[in-house]
Amino acid sequence: MTQVLRQQLIETALAMNASGLNQGTSGNLSARCEDGFLITPSGMDYAGLSAGDIVWMDVEGNTRGARKPSSEWRFHAAIYQHRPEANAVLHAHPVSCSTLACMHRGIPAFHYMVAVAGGRDIRCADYATFGTPELSAHVLKALQDRKACLMAHHGLTCFEKDLPRALALAIEVEHLATVYGRILAIGEAEILTDNEMDRVLKKFSGYGAQAQDWGQNEVPG
Repeated sequence: MTQVLRQQLIETALAMNASGLNQGTSGNLSARCEDGFLITPSGMDYAGLSAGDIVWMDVEGNTRGARKPSSEWRFHAAIYQHRPEANAVLHAHPVSCSTLACMHRGIPAFHYMVAVAGGRDIRCADYATFGTPELSAHVLKALQDRKACLMAHHGLTCFEKDLPRALALAIEVEHLATVYGRILAIGEAEILTDNEMDRVLKKFSGYGAQAQDWGQNEVPG
């Protein structure tokens, strides 16, 4: 199982770059594994990775393997430690998310699909130097009751139940950031009310499920 998960991390990292979410080696991915998590190594081209290059860590920062973990391992560890529903974490520098993040702007409820990240908006975490405990604290705060956040002067972080869902969530958030950025070029966005977003969130509670009562919990797509 561990080998399968290592290979899935590599395949997801390649898909992340191919989708345009990330450039070069700047992003990182992880997946919960045993009593810790597997994470992509620091500064290595995804195209050249093998299963043995993926690093196992625990939340205290102890590692197993020949490679150094991503320099951003601390907020991955913090998410696994404080968000038990998280089984995969994705961090990248997509253009539209990073543009908003460099303006220290989150994504408000200009579109109902903002709810896909778990709340009425997508916050922007405060800035701190990459790889620091301070950045981890800011990311955790921005992710409170959320599955995705922007990171000031940095990029995007999100988590999900598994790697495919984490990649899909990141792609959706980047699309929302792109549309919101285009709206800002024209003027200010009209924002959906809290009541409407709460209604959407309730309908999203079964998102992706194929339940017998699907007619009572419709979701887009």
